[in-house]
Amino acid sequence: MLRRTMSRRDLLRLAGSGALALGGAGALGACALPATLEPAQPAASPAFTPDLDLTMRAASTEVQILPGPKTTVWSYQATVHAGDPAAAQAIPGSYLGPIIRARSGQKVRITFENALPEPDQESIIHWHGLHLPAAVDGHPSDAVKPGERYVYEFTVANRAGTYWFHPHPHGKTGRQVMMGMAGLFLVSDAEEQAAGLPSGAQDIPLVIQDRAFDAQNQIVYGLDMMSQMMGFLGERVLVNGTPDVTLDLATRAYRLRLLNGSNSRIYKLAWDDATPLTVIASDGGLLEAPVSRPFVMLAPGERVELWADFRDRPLGAELRLVSQPFAGAEGVGAPGEAGGMGGMGGMQHGNMGGMGGTAGTASAPALGAALDILRVRIARQEAEPLTLPARLATIPRHRREDAVNKDNPRPVALTMNGMQWQLNGRSYEMNAVAPEEIVRLDTLEVWEIINEQNPGAMMDAMGMAHPIHIHGGQFQVIGRAVLPELQAGWAGVKDGYLDEGWKDTVLVMPGERVRLLMAFRDHAGAFVYHCHNLEHEDAGMMRNYRVEA
Repeated sequence: MLRRTMSRRDLLRLAGSGALALGGAGALGACALPATLEPAQPAASPAFTPDLDLTMRAASTEVQILPGPKTTVWSYQATVHAGDPAAAQAIPGSYLGPIIRARSGQKVRITFENALPEPDQESIIHWHGLHLPAAVDGHPSDAVKPGERYVYEFTVANRAGTYWFHPHPHGKTGRQVMMGMAGLFLVSDAEEQAAGLPSGAQDIPLVIQDRAFDAQNQIVYGLDMMSQMMGFLGERVLVNGTPDVTLDLATRAYRLRLLNGSNSRIYKLAWDDATPLTVIASDGGLLEAPVSRPFVMLAPGERVELWADFRDRPLGAELRLVSQPFAGAEGVGAPGEAGGMGGMGGMQHGNMGGMGGTAGTASAPALGAALDILRVRIARQEAEPLTLPARLATIPRHRREDAVNKDNPRPVALTMNGMQWQLNGRSYEMNAVAPEEIVRLDTLEVWEIINEQNPGAMMDAMGMAHPIHIHGGQFQVIGRAVLPELQAGWAGVKDGYLDEGWKDTVLVMPGERVRLLMAFRDHAGAFVYHCHNLEHEDAGMMRNYRVEA
């Protein structure tokens, strides 16, 4: 008799319908009384004279995404009051917010206005990857209600790179991003300009997201138990808010800036003809030198920049940027269990053929399924004066021996308790910091992200892939290791990691340990760290840490 093995998504679908009785999730308390955070409410300062002054308004609008009825979205709309009017560039026909362009050292004021149509949709903007004071980082406690505003004033301290912005209200981030609230924040500096990279029309930002639509072209997004537990997977891949994208390019070099702006989907990016990817930058800007990869792993929140040279391609040639299939990110049972693949980290069972989505998205491809991202067509013959630089930038390196805890890394354990993902056994508390979550200003620390096993769990006994984002600045990856029983899944993705440069988001596979060097400089205050699977974050896989002078 044939026996169908149920995937975790199948089990969660049953649980959501009441067919399974599941234990409730209980957050573990801190070891001592938590410290209280002081939420900030900044307003425009007469003493601050910005080089760039703009208003970002979040409101409902309609855009044409698919043929037929227009789609209702929530989008950021920018108005520049002072500075270069081109500093906030709208993407025509897209729900995505403007591309904001700034220079390192520039003084910026941004007034966020919440004009969302639902009274319970408080919001705040987080400037993902920027090194900012806590009061303007976009902490969930600073979220404002519809009809209210929040003023950000800061000096851009980051090196040149591809950063981005998105909402960060606790419990509502996933829906607001899904409805369209996200945009790019591109920083330039003298070192980047000296590198001789493609610019202007040859510098192309590309935001990759997956979405699901109903019969009336409206965005589908459910917050059932399954989506909270595993993350939302959409049916269609959009690039810059558009499906089935074809880029008509010329026989020259391009700078492709790629952001994974999806809620939970992880991509294994590659050219379909096996041409290696030439990587020039990651989350925190340019690498020291270009690196070649057969593919690049891009988890939610991560960015990568490619040098794509088409000068040897004939006119009319086409190639596709794809996400290659991979296994081991989810659906990994305990060794020897049904559905566990003997600990081999296989693709989740029962998730192919339309079983990979949340409620209402049953046809969504599974996590790790092969996907088309976009198509490139060589449409023009043009001369190319640029060549790939041998050196790109200078990256100051932290030294582990200078860390205050060089022999005792600060652990961040990724665990599950009662069907809820947690950090160090705790869920999010808006105004609390545990004693072990306090760090000292002007110190260097080693953090170790540990994707632990979950013995006895109904599902995810071996864990699930988590992209971990740490607010407050960039870090450097100094080591990775994985449990032997989960080597197979990890081996299929490890060659796509980009640990050479600065990072602010790091993919941690099941059974993997990742060590980071974290420098706490310039800014005291409370920041959050969390899983950038937005459904995990909204469900409490987030914590505060506090920097004290």
